[in-house]
Amino acid sequence: MWETMTVDTVGRFERALEGLEVGLERVSAADASERIERIVEEPAVGASLPFEGVSLPEGVTTEPTAGELEAARTGVTPVGFAVAEYGTVAVESTADGAEPISLYPDRHVAVVAESDVVPDLSAGFERLAEGFDAGRDSVVFATGRSATADMGDLVHGVHGPGDVDVIVLEDR
Repeated sequence: MWETMTVDTVGRFERALEGLEVGLERVSAADASERIERIVEEPAVGASLPFEGVSLPEGVTTEPTAGELEAARTGVTPVGFAVAEYGTVAVESTADGAEPISLYPDRHVAVVAESDVVPDLSAGFERLAEGFDAGRDSVVFATGRSATADMGDLVHGVHGPGDVDVIVLEDR
């Protein structure tokens, strides 16, 4: 059974993302499509959003070719769940390729329902177990922009998206 979201779980998630230089906006489903459209830089690719009343902007390519994926500036994906403790989003594998859509473009826009923000990793593992039991066998955990200090100074955005924005649907 999933752990119930505490009153401050989304606030905790937001604070974790601030430290990772990731933008977070809380919006209603009615306002989400418009907000996503303002964030998207074209060319853009996306995976279908499973939230009632929320859609991808016109011009966002779903089921992109390798060339479209490589050329995309923005990728928009749904998030199966988010872990507040670490500021992590879990992009689950989908038939339309949400995983590469979240990783290849320069900007990733992750859309998650407020009710799918879990407080900690153990609650996240419960979600994973349920997904694996249902046949979903792959997930990408993304915790902010990529970073490396292999060659000296800390550098962000070396691999994966350089910019990440999270849209939290408050009424879902």
